[in-house]
Amino acid sequence: MIVVTGATGNVGRPLTQALAEAGRQVTAVSRHKAAVPDGVRHVAADLAEPAGLKPALDGAEALFLLLSGDLHAAGANPADIIDEAAASGVRRVVLLSTLGVVTRPSGRTRIAMRALEDTLRESGLEWAVLRPGGFASNALWWAESVRTQRVVAAPFGDIGVPVVDPADIAAVAAACLLEDRHNGGVYELTGPEVITPRQQAEAIATALGSPVRFHELTREEAETAMTRSMPAELANDTLDILGSPSAAELRVSPDIRQVLGHAPRPFADWAARNVAAFR
Repeated sequence: MIVVTGATGNVGRPLTQALAEAGRQVTAVSRHKAAVPDGVRHVAADLAEPAGLKPALDGAEALFLLLSGDLHAAGANPADIIDEAAASGVRRVVLLSTLGVVTRPSGRTRIAMRALEDTLRESGLEWAVLRPGGFASNALWWAESVRTQRVVAAPFGDIGVPVVDPADIAAVAAACLLEDRHNGGVYELTGPEVITPRQQAEAIATALGSPVRFHELTREEAETAMTRSMPAELANDTLDILGSPSAAELRVSPDIRQVLGHAPRPFADWAARNVAAFR
């Protein structure tokens, strides 16, 4: 049995579906009750209280670990989740980390995530680490303004990064959970090309078949909006990357092709599949 945390999110949902379609028993974990695919068990649990994961981990052989936002906050100790998994007999953990642990290693949230990677390596468990860059699904922040005003409002309109489709992250995670050859693997996950917010707005417009205007926010305006849904430090780290990406953050990684045998999906593909969110 495989446990998927964050099972109702942009990565967890397609991962749960893929594992179920592969014929594996799956336990989907989320903070609140949620609909899951047929045959999948759901357990409501808060990762900030690792002991509450015991019912989900009972009988599990593998765990996909995706940290909720509060586990990035000061004082959180997500290493307890790995300890709980090991104590429950879990054999393999696939951790969703971040590319920032190598591109911006001095940030507090990156230091904490790298420490969690190290804890996993030293746990005695089988493991794999996924380090995605920016998510294509972050464009859902614009869904309401596109629906109501046909406007995308974002900072740094003409500065891009190679955003990755969460479906590709999920597919790589499934491979790491199911295939022994990925034990000890560390994969950097990006999209196939650098794309700017203005170009993303154009791709959404194409998917809609309707014009979408781009409005450039100041960094301060963007920070105010982002801190409504994430810790301020994480918002600022994200804005640092979006506003001034390093060469490493602009690099298109070969790892998705290496694991899956095909190129990562472009943002336009994500926009077409998720166009209903913008209608």
